[in-house]
Amino acid sequence: MNLERRTTILLALFLSISGSASALGAATPSGLWDAVVVSAGTEIPFRFEIQVTGREASGAFFNGDERIQSTSGTFEGGKLSLRFEHYASRLEAVLSNGRLEGTYSRAAFPTLPFSARPFTPAPPPAAEIPSIAGSWIIPVKNPAGEVAWRMVVRQSGAEVAAAILRIDGDTGQLSGTWRNGKYVLSHFSGARPSVVEITVSADGTLDLLQNGKTRLRAVRSTEARSRGVAEPADPSRWTSVQDPTQPFHFSAPDLNGRLVRDTDPLFHGKVVIVTLGGSWCPNCHDEAPLLVELYRKYRDRGLEVVNLSFEETDQLKDPARLRAFIRQYDIPYTVLLAGETDSVHEVLPQAVNLNTWPATFILGRDGRVRSTHAGFAGKATGPLHEELVEEMTATITRLLAEEQKDGR
Repeated sequence: MNLERRTTILLALFLSISGSASALGAATPSGLWDAVVVSAGTEIPFRFEIQVTGREASGAFFNGDERIQSTSGTFEGGKLSLRFEHYASRLEAVLSNGRLEGTYSRAAFPTLPFSARPFTPAPPPAAEIPSIAGSWIIPVKNPAGEVAWRMVVRQSGAEVAAAILRIDGDTGQLSGTWRNGKYVLSHFSGARPSVVEITVSADGTLDLLQNGKTRLRAVRSTEARSRGVAEPADPSRWTSVQDPTQPFHFSAPDLNGRLVRDTDPLFHGKVVIVTLGGSWCPNCHDEAPLLVELYRKYRDRGLEVVNLSFEETDQLKDPARLRAFIRQYDIPYTVLLAGETDSVHEVLPQAVNLNTWPATFILGRDGRVRSTHAGFAGKATGPLHEELVEEMTATITRLLAEEQKDGR
């Protein structure tokens, strides 16, 4: 066989192998995807990542730079199955003709239709676009008694990241771009499905359409007073206690059924953070890493943390999701099964205006409530998150420095 013919055959074999490898690669969903879930009739676009090795698969939602990783998964026969145990949720989809179609189901929440196609970068805008970066206030009226929300926006060209902060917490990072004369921002990280369309008005305010239904207006924080817009509620003053001179009491079983009380020796003479939430609550997921960090940093100086977790009936019987929540964030502090969400006022009768998830009480060494905070501003809120961390840290260090005075 002459050299030319042998070269031709080897080249054909190489191309055949390469083509087979490409075809094999195309038959797995590894990579980035432009995904969509449909919530209450509204399409929520979001970025999703999949990695497949053999039959094992993993997936990740995104909340800004944070990855919400699946806890287990498989890909077999074109079928993708991913579990997120810390949300008691599952994504099931079939890969066909380069697209994924399926559902996302989460305990106690409606099942959402899911679809995805391979990621494609957004084209650059054809014309100059307006800047909306900065701090905004959104006037509202709701049953909770709020009069305004905050919105923080970061922008790089046509790319925008934003978060809306209510009294109970934030939306997660809303991400998106300029499209057809408006910004389209969305969020889905396994929870909090939301899409917001933002149009810049002639007077510099923003018209917001939330989830295709709710119309809102935003004004720059620096112009709020002159436009007659009220400031959002102060989360440190939203929730209080009936008599701040009395010790704050709590009691509930731990996950092994042992009753834990505020009067136990573990809490004697300690500064105690009491946070109430639930493993179903996305803002509670945002809060957990900070509580872990504070506990590890200040435990040796006398800090304790107690999580009063309010769960659904099925979870109270078998708290599998709460156990996964504890594993997910490597929680070393006390976690208690406090009851169902509608029992919160019965469990904590001393609390006043207790209607956010999470809500946090910081007790001094004497057992009295010295600080409260409604909701949680996650990392998506940028400077608002940083302010919260600084405030909590300052409160804890100040209370740790105080001497025990009442013999508790």
